[in-house]
Amino acid sequence: MAGSNSILMDFYHTMLKQYGPQHWWPGESPLEVMIGAVLTQNTNWTNVEKAIRNLKAANVLDPWKIQRLNPARLAELIRPAGYFNIKAKRLKNLIQWFCQEYDGSMAALGKLSVDRLREELLSLNGIGRETADSIILYALEKPTFVIDTYTCRILVRHGCLDGENDYEEFKEYCQRNLPEDVVLYNEIHALFVQVGKAHCKPTPKCSGCLLEVFDHRIQP
Repeated sequence: MAGSNSILMDFYHTMLKQYGPQHWWPGESPLEVMIGAVLTQNTNWTNVEKAIRNLKAANVLDPWKIQRLNPARLAELIRPAGYFNIKAKRLKNLIQWFCQEYDGSMAALGKLSVDRLREELLSLNGIGRETADSIILYALEKPTFVIDTYTCRILVRHGCLDGENDYEEFKEYCQRNLPEDVVLYNEIHALFVQVGKAHCKPTPKCSGCLLEVFDHRIQP
């Protein structure tokens, strides 16, 4: 478990003071969050919200209804999220597993350990590590840290890790240097996204960034 002097905790307190609590993940139910984790692949949340509104308007935001839904119809409903045919297949895979193995019950799914959940989710076609960890953290409220492009970029530019590290190494670093806490994991990931969108872009905008006070390096 990390001590209070962790650089990540310093980042966290600095970001929280600036941006305040983020209250992620946006979603009215764990199922909606789980579906959103698939739909958000390679798109922004605004497009995901449009797709979810379509599912609600069609009265199919239910695991059993999605399982029975014609794939072409599902693809059309989630069209705003982009890559809709691919995502329809991925969503079908996820929901079929959820219904067949856990009777469409979040309570049943929530009884699994983080390791077991991650293993099963990663066995599904189209569910990668970031998506699996997002489902576990945000839908099931279990402690696993989510790594994304923004998090990697911030950590590399502040010398915590280098660009040669892979997803699991970034994840292990964060979990080793932070207390194991669902709310903390949730907030710091969301705050990294805020900083990443505003400043830590492919071409960085360090001026005015609240993390500029920490040692950092920008590589061309």
